[in-house]
Amino acid sequence: MTLARLDHARETGALTLSDETRLVLLEPSPDADLGTLSGFDIVIQQNFKPAYDLFEAMGYPVTTYATGPADAVLVTLPRSRDLARGLLAQAEAIAPGGLVIVDGAKTDGIDAMLKFARERVSVAGQISKAHGKVFWFTASHAFQDCALPDPAPVLSGWITQPGVFSADGPDAGSEALIEALPKSLKGRGADLGGGWGYLTRHLLDVPGVTHVDLVEADRRALTCAEKNIIDDRVSFHWADATKWGVAGSLDWVVMNPPFHTSRTPDASLGQDFIRSAARLLRPKGTLVLVANRHLPYETTLASCFAQTQELDGDSRFKVLQADQPRTPDKPGRTKRR
Repeated sequence: MTLARLDHARETGALTLSDETRLVLLEPSPDADLGTLSGFDIVIQQNFKPAYDLFEAMGYPVTTYATGPADAVLVTLPRSRDLARGLLAQAEAIAPGGLVIVDGAKTDGIDAMLKFARERVSVAGQISKAHGKVFWFTASHAFQDCALPDPAPVLSGWITQPGVFSADGPDAGSEALIEALPKSLKGRGADLGGGWGYLTRHLLDVPGVTHVDLVEADRRALTCAEKNIIDDRVSFHWADATKWGVAGSLDWVVMNPPFHTSRTPDASLGQDFIRSAARLLRPKGTLVLVANRHLPYETTLASCFAQTQELDGDSRFKVLQADQPRTPDKPGRTKRR
């Protein structure tokens, strides 16, 4: 479905790719229908673990960093402008003298990217369709200065990388969670969707905490976390937090769950994280999470836990605690401050 613009460009003859084309796909969407590319020699770069696993299960060669060589590279525009530009630089390096194809929705900044590209290269063609555009050009060395930098410290001292969540430093929601974090947490727990490690490093300061499993689906963010935290009490997992782990194995879970699919808010992501936490926790386990005030998590919490309460919050964020994963024979109750 998400390759509709590319398919249209090929069907109309605006863009021609031979059947023997060696094609690298940089960060394609997990709902991309690759069936129309079945005749090509395809390699996929994907850093988001659920999508990586999906394409691998479909039988495609998948890597977290593609190097080529290739005849053409298809860049699916990500939300981050810096990452998008970095992918253009990578695409040129993969297919020198070949074709770079850029596909994206208007909401992901395709118009701005097309304007940016026109300032550096001669765009050979473009197609508008399905609230977005696809354009293409011959790879040269026009975007070398846009190459994605290695993980490095930002002003706050944390090591991050453009393109990861909250790349400029700790986000306000995670800071609010740390302020309200119960000091009673003890034993082994997990930071689901732990990003580049801000919450995990603070969790290690809680006296009773013996081990933290940091679970993150973004490989780039996890690489930053591995540099931010050097501690034998931490294990790093590149995994889908909604599927990771052994049921009933943890004493506590802390999280600042994601709530976006592309640029579209999607509360079901956080709700899936809550269900996963309930699955992972022991009978007397505790979940602590932070969320934007408008997100409707309370109903899911009440269905998954025997007790829930709000610990702290303001007009933007709420910090919620849930205890005792619910079993069918145990009614729950909700506490209010």
